[in-house]
Amino acid sequence: MDTKEILKKVRKIEIKTRRLSDAVFGGEYHSTFKGRGMTFSEVRQYQYGDDIRAIDWNVTARYNEPYVKVFEEERELTMLLMVDVSGSEFFGTNQQFKRDTATEIAATLAFSAIQNNDKVGLMLFSDQVELYIPPKKGKSHVLRIIRELIEFKPESKQTNINEALKFLSNVMKKKAIVFLLSDFMDDDYEQTLKIAGRKHDVTGIKVFDKHDEEIPNLGIVPMKDAETEQVQLINTSSKKIRTNYKANALRLNDYYKKTFNISGAGTISTRVDEDYVKKLLGYFKHKGN
Repeated sequence: MDTKEILKKVRKIEIKTRRLSDAVFGGEYHSTFKGRGMTFSEVRQYQYGDDIRAIDWNVTARYNEPYVKVFEEERELTMLLMVDVSGSEFFGTNQQFKRDTATEIAATLAFSAIQNNDKVGLMLFSDQVELYIPPKKGKSHVLRIIRELIEFKPESKQTNINEALKFLSNVMKKKAIVFLLSDFMDDDYEQTLKIAGRKHDVTGIKVFDKHDEEIPNLGIVPMKDAETEQVQLINTSSKKIRTNYKANALRLNDYYKKTFNISGAGTISTRVDEDYVKKLLGYFKHKGN
């Protein structure tokens, strides 16, 4: 894809997602997440009625009279978009690839953030962190994020959500609103998600295709694993093969939902041919209540 084509695609996504973000998410996104964090502002002398739990004992000892810590609501939020760019994201049997839908959702969320004067950052991951753009404000920054989402070519095709979450905990020291976009064809990330969930407000957004869950009966067909690139002849007429395929998809989906739930993180699932706007809006409304 040449530069002209990329810019055209960025513009197209900007027009579509900005309209969605303006009309729908500005207020919802902010009312959902605002006021979640409190930052230390100053110390002042204790006044009758102050919460004794706010007493700063060090300052109190120094001046021999009670002082309290004053906290204020964090007005600015920091959003981090963690987007899976492994091989399985370049799959789609209806309208578009999973990665295209993930890009649109990420762009919509990014515009919602800058509309509210918040910072937004990006992490692209496979089985390693492929790219990290630290959170910043501004439209030009968001357009850079969209450009990377469109044109970035990962070194690896494998997936390791655990590694991405480890990187998140190492790099984001302050509380952030984290959206993790993937098809979640991976497991063994429970511990790192629990650690991330204690510090950050995490939401998993599962973007999937209907054939991630079921193989149609097409007879014997060559199938390529998008992550290992191995090609095998698969007899899709076999009921056992179709049942095992579906059982594995259900197992991974169950793991995703349970793991996020016990980590105090939220989940959204949207198929590429579904309206993700309704899903996001419903989630924000529910979370804000």
